Amino acid sequence: MGTLSFDPVDGITHIMAYTHFLLGIAVQSDSQWKTIQELIDFAKRNPGKITYGSTGQGNTAHLPMEELASQAGIKWTHMPLKGDAGTVPALLGGHVDVISATSGAWGPLVAANKFRLLATYHGAKRSNNYPNVPTLKEIGYDVVYPSPLEIFGPKNMPKPIVERLHSAFKKAMEDPNFQATLKQFDMPMFYLGPEDCENLARQDAKKLDKILRKIGLKAQ
Repeated sequence: MGTLSFDPVDGITHIMAYTHFLLGIAVQSDSQWKTIQELIDFAKRNPGKITYGSTGQGNTAHLPMEELASQAGIKWTHMPLKGDAGTVPALLGGHVDVISATSGAWGPLVAANKFRLLATYHGAKRSNNYPNVPTLKEIGYDVVYPSPLEIFGPKNMPKPIVERLHSAFKKAMEDPNFQATLKQFDMPMFYLGPEDCENLARQDAKKLDKILRKIGLKAQ
């Protein structure tokens, strides 16, 4: 959204992606909306009435909601909150109708039957931990924001070093303790090598630039 001192695509050396956040849309368990389509249909009939909280302005919990609104032809009111921690009390207290956040926020409340998870948008396939919850892609909206975690280094890192680091980190993904930790935090294995990391970053940069301009967070 602003001016950086480096290029986040070409100003670094991409080494490897290893996981991504699980992101989703949740409501209180006693909400009138039992499915994501019911929520969308209500929003169509009541423009601007639904308020949703996200983990902040311009991130991968906020922008997918605006992308969904654009594709579904709806309008709702965004309330940026202070990270994942801010979304839970906002929804519990009824200050917002819906939240968009990582599973670190809504996961424990979904397990405790206090929140209902309506949809995820981390990928095109359902989460293994929430097999009964559809993705936005699945129900007809091209909204996929994996938000990968990547290892990278300075620009123009020598190829032999990149290859050595990549090999070591990829090997570490086989560690049962690493895999168990990812599972604990609802974070799926998501491997990408150097070239694929760079390609995804380039694609995401274009996608994010487009939606940021569309919603007025970046100058046309």
